[in-house]
Amino acid sequence: MTRRPANPKAAPLRLHRRFHSRVLRNCRDVVVWLPPGYGLARRRHPVVYFQDGQNIFDPLTAFLGQAWHAGERAAELIRERRIVAPIMVGVYNTGFNRMNEYAPTRAEFTGWDGEKCRSQGDAKRYARFFTQELVPFIDAHYLTLTGPRHTSVVGSSMGGLVSLYFALWHPRVFGRVAALSPSLWWDNRVVLQDFARLPKKSDVRLWLDMGTAEPGWEVVQLFRDNLVGRGWAQGGDLEYREIPGGQHNEAAWAARIGDVLEWMLGREQR
Repeated sequence: MTRRPANPKAAPLRLHRRFHSRVLRNCRDVVVWLPPGYGLARRRHPVVYFQDGQNIFDPLTAFLGQAWHAGERAAELIRERRIVAPIMVGVYNTGFNRMNEYAPTRAEFTGWDGEKCRSQGDAKRYARFFTQELVPFIDAHYLTLTGPRHTSVVGSSMGGLVSLYFALWHPRVFGRVAALSPSLWWDNRVVLQDFARLPKKSDVRLWLDMGTAEPGWEVVQLFRDNLVGRGWAQGGDLEYREIPGGQHNEAAWAARIGDVLEWMLGREQR
């Protein structure tokens, strides 16, 4: 299904309503952004997947109306010939079940209302939903370039955390992972322990960032050091950034999505 985005100058979005997952036994919307000129000469494109997909393109669906405007930013970078034109896929979260799907382990956390909650830690099944169902669907219905070199995933906060686990669990599917302000605090920083247990470094390129106004932002420095100790190289297959005064919200992530896209899709990276 194709519908017009809020910005009439932007490329159309194709919305797949209630995309069903047998792995997760639930449904969610999936929105696909197609680059200008899509379909001409049957050219194929790299694919970028986004967690929390309702926040990525359209203010009408975004949390508090604050979208990342990734489509408009990508279109600008394509016009300026700074990136290879991608297909971008926004995978909606499922609201109340979001923490279960994005959490890699069972653990307690404090909800927005201050109440203690417990996550079932369904991230591994959620990752299987991507690799076994969603990625094959996108590859079958769109003109994609396949393989890890051409397949990226982006997430922020808990979406950034689960994206890091995609790099751990499925490096042969996702070759580029961007974690914006990832929730490294989860379950006593279990992600640091899990990366430290890697038998050998994977070939996944990683983007890692955090704003200095975010609570516990120093933990990202420790994770950066751990990654370097495992063999990732700053300025090579690791891009680490601290954003002075950066906060933990959609506006902050929207402000740096252009840099993320250029890091993932810049012509020198191809």
